[in-house]
Amino acid sequence: MLGYVFMQRSLLVGVLLGIVIPLVGVTVVLKRLSMIGDALSHTSLAGVAGGMVAGVNPVAGAVTACLAGALCIEAIRRRFREQSELAVAIVMATGIGLAGVLSGFVPNASSFNSFMFGSILTVSPEETLSIVAISALALLLCALGHRELFLMSFDERHARAAGVPTDVANVAFVVVVALVVAVASRTVGSLIVSSMMVVPVACALQLARSWRQTCVIASLVGVLTTVLGLVVSFYAGLKPGGTIVLMAVALLLLVFLGKKLASLAR
Repeated sequence: MLGYVFMQRSLLVGVLLGIVIPLVGVTVVLKRLSMIGDALSHTSLAGVAGGMVAGVNPVAGAVTACLAGALCIEAIRRRFREQSELAVAIVMATGIGLAGVLSGFVPNASSFNSFMFGSILTVSPEETLSIVAISALALLLCALGHRELFLMSFDERHARAAGVPTDVANVAFVVVVALVVAVASRTVGSLIVSSMMVVPVACALQLARSWRQTCVIASLVGVLTTVLGLVVSFYAGLKPGGTIVLMAVALLLLVFLGKKLASLAR
């Protein structure tokens, strides 16, 4: 398997995304914005369709649409601070509507469909470099802003009182999430990326005892299930994106079962 260059590139991309997507997902889940991945992924599809219709790079269209959607989510959240989930629902509805309308004008339906379920095995060297750059940016944000993200995840008012510039931190965070979702939509698929953002975090929350452990375990689960998904999909001839998510769900079920058995044993 490793004798193929495309598999080497796919594993590199898979490991990077397996680390980064669950890592930003920890803050997303703890802020009770688990559907933000769905909202931005559907928005990225609208950008892909718009790019194809306009004759520009669809990945650039996805990035532009995701950034616009992320900034809209943050703007709506500020207006409805007590109902922050409204922001996600509004942007997701808009993204679905735009994607549905614009997809009717896409000249090559098969290319558009590849963004829905991903095409990690055909990722180009240029796309690999962009994923490396955005993954490094996301890791840098999470490393330098871990205190701010930790405080904002549980109580933004307390974070603000502690001196955290919550408005700036929120904008920076949603922009990074948007960039991660945009590049992941091309590789693992727009309909898959939100699951990679949430399911490993769910596993981590069952096992971890601290914020740091949650971040580490979520990323480890992301890497493990991504690599397993790629290996299984290669030898079984399955779609990589869907296989990766099913591996994560299977691991979550094993964690639930293990905790239940441990509880019964005590």
